Amino acid sequence: MIIKLKPLLYFTLGTLAVGGISAAISAGAQKVYEQAEKPALSPPAWLFPVVWTILFILMGISAYLVWSNDAADETLKKKALVLYFVQLAVNFFWPILFFNHQAYFFAFIWLLILLALVIATVVLFHRIRPLAAYLQIPYILWLIFAAYLNFMVFKLN
Repeated sequence: MIIKLKPLLYFTLGTLAVGGISAAISAGAQKVYEQAEKPALSPPAWLFPVVWTILFILMGISAYLVWSNDAADETLKKKALVLYFVQLAVNFFWPILFFNHQAYFFAFIWLLILLALVIATVVLFHRIRPLAAYLQIPYILWLIFAAYLNFMVFKLN
């Protein structure tokens, strides 16, 4: 497989940009989270941007692998990539709901919807390029952990 550098950069940097813009919009509101009661398994604050950066890079590479698979059915690729962008849009709004609006329960439900969308995306990605699906597994695991954190913040506050 020949790597097409420009599309790889578009997918990866575009995905990172979505996360970065969302983080920038909610950055000031994260002080509220710092003051909130959190569960015992809450990681240190510095870990979140590190993890999310890695996840967004993996997500972008994963989407690129689907897009660049010329042997795959075009209709299936389009459906998979549309679902990818939908889940990315849902991902964009979660920090705003959680941090800016402190809508902890609604953010938890939103996160469950995001998790379902990501799982559906992974299923389609696997049909097109299994490696693309496997690159999404850390994202799914992190979302499950984030759902635990989100629910516990809701419960404790």
